[in-house]
Amino acid sequence: MSSQNPTSRRRWLPGFGIQVLLGMIIGLSAGLIVRQLDPAGPFASGAIATFHTVAQIFVQLLRTLVPPLVFTAIVASVAALRGLDNAVRLVVHTLGWFALTALIAVSIGITLGVLIQPGLHAGIDPRAAQTPASVGGWLDFLKGLVPANYLGLSAATKIEGGAATTSVSFNVLQVIIAAVAVGAGAVRVGEKAEPFLTFMTSANLVLRQLLRWLIALTPLGSAALIADAVINYGWDALSALGAFAGAVYLGLALVLFGVYPALLLLNRISPLRFFAVAWPAIQIGFLSRSSVGTMPVTEEVTERMGVPRSYAAFAVPLGSTTKMDGCAAIYPAISAIFVAQFYGLVLHPSDYALIVFVSVIGSAATAGLTGAVVMLTLTLSTLGLPLEGVGLLLAIDPILDMGRTAVNVAGQVLVPTIVSQRLGLRDDILMGVTR
Repeated sequence: MSSQNPTSRRRWLPGFGIQVLLGMIIGLSAGLIVRQLDPAGPFASGAIATFHTVAQIFVQLLRTLVPPLVFTAIVASVAALRGLDNAVRLVVHTLGWFALTALIAVSIGITLGVLIQPGLHAGIDPRAAQTPASVGGWLDFLKGLVPANYLGLSAATKIEGGAATTSVSFNVLQVIIAAVAVGAGAVRVGEKAEPFLTFMTSANLVLRQLLRWLIALTPLGSAALIADAVINYGWDALSALGAFAGAVYLGLALVLFGVYPALLLLNRISPLRFFAVAWPAIQIGFLSRSSVGTMPVTEEVTERMGVPRSYAAFAVPLGSTTKMDGCAAIYPAISAIFVAQFYGLVLHPSDYALIVFVSVIGSAATAGLTGAVVMLTLTLSTLGLPLEGVGLLLAIDPILDMGRTAVNVAGQVLVPTIVSQRLGLRDDILMGVTR
């Protein structure tokens, strides 16, 4: 991969991180201005449509790259890992660190839920409670592991107003499983499969070039994403659930700016440099609210942290489906406690242990589904709490999802970096390179 950032050749432009920051500031300002205008007016309606369209196009382009990029990268990485004596250790260490950081995050969530007691300070109408449309379950997780087709793609058609619209989605965990199987099969075939593996490697290089071009558009995409978010959601809904939202964001901040830097320091990695490299991916995760959509950028910055490409191509896609300290640890822990307090139900030590178990073991159940909402319903159903409580929290879910996804993405960069450092695979020279 090039040793330069897509924008670094333009000397008259500020650095890439500054460009993204400026894009966020411009988007925030524009969103606040448009929100004060009459939405039916020609200027406001045009601006709203423009911001939404540009934001959607940017996210769609990111998501479009994900299936072929993940598939080709993992097939090639499985073949590359065959030459490493510590391939099994890499997998074991990765899963171990996923579990450890999830355990720390859910412990923080439980502590904040007990101390702040958000369910006792909610100014929300109980009639807002409703059972969510999608409910998570362990069987859903098991069925989700089996690919419906070799790319894990699915299509759904909706009919609204007499018009039919079809959307295509993909399950990243299924893509990973299919790619691992294909890569293992190619390794087993041996020399006759070398042309196939060469093609996979070449295709991955082409896709990475497309990714570099797309990353150059990140400042524009960031401006549109944050403007669209401010216009659509604002912060009005936070008033009724202020204690709950505050507890969630406090937990996210403690993990992102407290736990992660501490773990980096314990492993002799500079937190300042980590955030300097990983910040573009964290920003895009915050704005797009999609770990999957951010995955190409996450893998890019993970490699810039000195993580070998063959390992990053495996660990980052896996982390995008199972490494969710925000969605699968902090949020469901605080939310479950909120629901119990709101309905006047007492949680016992065994209930808190179940919250920990679901958060550490069950985060993969969110893969390809509705993220944190499904994880929350899985937690509530495991505890026997009323699922209707989910409806109480949906009003501010988009606002919370921004912070949750940012923490998820940061963790997806953190773990491969730490594992590479501990196993002596990390290339420190790349840390000084701006790509």
